[in-house]
Amino acid sequence: MHKKFRYILLIFIILFAVYTSACVDQKEVSAQSTRSITDMAGRTVEIPADVDKAITTSPPATMLIYMLAPEKLAGWNFMPQESETYLKPEYRAVPVIGGWFGKQDGNYETIISMGPDIIFEGYTSCGDVNSTINERQKKFGTIPVVGIEATTDATAYEEPIRFMGEILGENERAGLLISFYKETLDTVTTKTSRIPEEEKKRVYYAEGPDGLLTDPKGSAHSQLIEVCGGINVAQCPIEQGYGRSEVSIEQVLQWDPEVIITGDRNFYKNVYEDPLWQDITAVKNDEVYLFPDAPFCWFDRPPGVNRIIGIPWTAKVLYPQEFSDLDLRGNVKEFYSEFYHYELSEDEIDDLLDPASGAN
Repeated sequence: MHKKFRYILLIFIILFAVYTSACVDQKEVSAQSTRSITDMAGRTVEIPADVDKAITTSPPATMLIYMLAPEKLAGWNFMPQESETYLKPEYRAVPVIGGWFGKQDGNYETIISMGPDIIFEGYTSCGDVNSTINERQKKFGTIPVVGIEATTDATAYEEPIRFMGEILGENERAGLLISFYKETLDTVTTKTSRIPEEEKKRVYYAEGPDGLLTDPKGSAHSQLIEVCGGINVAQCPIEQGYGRSEVSIEQVLQWDPEVIITGDRNFYKNVYEDPLWQDITAVKNDEVYLFPDAPFCWFDRPPGVNRIIGIPWTAKVLYPQEFSDLDLRGNVKEFYSEFYHYELSEDEIDDLLDPASGAN
């Protein structure tokens, strides 16, 4: 009986040792599976050590995830334009989940059901940033919410790109995107900074089918006008959120822009025949331009890193002589290959650079 008791005791000791060791190992694994970061809003957030599935609450930050780590993007805020042409099938299959942007209201339950490792909340420095982010965190429960700043400022993309790259484990690709961005921005701003104020092009951003919606100077939506050395002629209050301030044709006639930039194909198709627009200098001189928008807009909406390729396009539209040596075709091919993960054919480059051909 004594021998049997010692045998049972030995088994118990062995089992206890195995259990204790397993608990210690589990604690070590758990400690290694998360890390503490400081987000761009200054908040301390515990996130997974390896992020495999990410979602953002608005499109500008979504552009960053797609460009840096498309396989980790769990949901689009909206379906990209012409996605069947310029996105690989696996990225077209990513579901649309909405979010909080413009006039859109997201759905917490939908996003939670996707089971993301992390949620990014893009923000500007306006308002009570932490209050919004903290409210999101409360609603999303245990899923970490990380604040990321300046995703809508075309002159300040470097830091959010670097930050997102570090969180997603894509430092190398982030470095490539930063290099492309900085070289593009520096090339354009160096040349436009030498243009005298009185020689700068006066530009109107025409939105909506009748062209009578716009975004004035100071709006993120029209920022590329100023970035590329133009003067935004619209003098009207900024419509917050989605933008698009209403103006009258009388105001546009008074502003009399030399160049009109638009993303509305109906407006572009009709403007040269519309008697209301015939006395405007840009129309008389055939200086109305339709910007490319596939799979993401080059000029606006979202006003995120997708606009990096729109910087050289806008510069060439405004100042074709000054930028005659700028290899836009080469820039487009490189940008789509490296950051949209799509190899363009020469015909596709032609189509992108001449979107007006599809508007006629």
